[in-house]
Amino acid sequence: MHNPQSPLESAGIPREKRRAMRFDFETPLTRRGTGCIKYDRRPELDPFWVADMDFASAPCILEALHRRVDHGIFGYAQAHEGLNDAILTYLRERRGALVPLEHITHLGGLVPALSLAARAFCGNGEAVMTCTPVYPPFLGVHHDAKVNLIQVDHVRGGEGWTFDWDGMEQAVTPATKVFLLCNPQNPLGRVFPEQDLVKLAEFCERHDLILVSDEIHCDLVFDEDATPHVSALNLPGRFADRCITLLSPSKTWNIAGLGYAYAVIPNDSVRRRFNAARGHTLSEINALSYYAAESAYRDGEPWRRELVTYLKGNRDALVDFIRSHCPGLSVRPGDATYLAWIDASALGLENPALHFEKKAGLFLSDGAFFGWPGHFRFNFGCPRPRMLEGLEKIAAALPRA
Repeated sequence: MHNPQSPLESAGIPREKRRAMRFDFETPLTRRGTGCIKYDRRPELDPFWVADMDFASAPCILEALHRRVDHGIFGYAQAHEGLNDAILTYLRERRGALVPLEHITHLGGLVPALSLAARAFCGNGEAVMTCTPVYPPFLGVHHDAKVNLIQVDHVRGGEGWTFDWDGMEQAVTPATKVFLLCNPQNPLGRVFPEQDLVKLAEFCERHDLILVSDEIHCDLVFDEDATPHVSALNLPGRFADRCITLLSPSKTWNIAGLGYAYAVIPNDSVRRRFNAARGHTLSEINALSYYAAESAYRDGEPWRRELVTYLKGNRDALVDFIRSHCPGLSVRPGDATYLAWIDASALGLENPALHFEKKAGLFLSDGAFFGWPGHFRFNFGCPRPRMLEGLEKIAAALPRA
């Protein structure tokens, strides 16, 4: 299938009028046959796995891409002035950080950045540390650097998921060089409070670790008053020299396939080591991705706000459904992201995701890949009726006593 059309385009609605219409998170879009991983990797299954959403990107982004495509030339690209200005404005207004442009390193994605950090700051016999469950590449990038991995489970605190501080102190070694943080946390959906992040930075300072903070979901926080996202950029100044903050508009504005992210690295020596680790291993950044990112940050805020409201409704409906109709499953409402972490350990299944694949035809993310077997991750970034259909399939496939 080539050049898939949106429903509005198929209906003959001009581009200008499409842009002026209210944002639509209910109209289902056909994705099968477009070469997308989510639907075409296992086309026989109903997918609620990989972290992209079933919503068209914001109209302002589609317009920016159309304008860039209409230019007709797609040679090697670099970050242009408009993008740089949009990023600095975003960092100032949304993240509360005044960042000089020279502190920014543009990247083709955040997973390569995790790998770069492991390769840049770890040598033979040394180690990367992280806390589980966590996005699977966190548990794999140490292989790129041929170093060791130390993992410590997150624990439940009185107000939500937190760090096992005693466990981390027992696990860290003099050979540990990098701590990989995911905040907001994928798959737990936790937005860590400021006191936890300061305590983590103190842990890294005490053990001389580089703190790499992946904040790709930071614009998908449901209640920014109750659980404000505190960036590594907001930590007390003494920690800045050991922090690498990773950001991207990709998850929030559903443009992950365009491949763009960036790192903010205040310390010149740390930044040079990070960039030197790239060698010749990373490809050029997509020419279109720069313009999509600029438009997201410059014009995408109204769409983002409506998206977060819709996703919060999905989260609430999912939690209610699991608690009301799915005995043996449990879920805690996440603070952020469109990903639900569901505990199926009470069912006694060796592999819950595989069970629901065989019994319900669902494609879910297996908790074992995140470091926690007995769980699965469910992607609710889709129209609510579709989400509820998936949950009904889970309920119907539950093992019966």
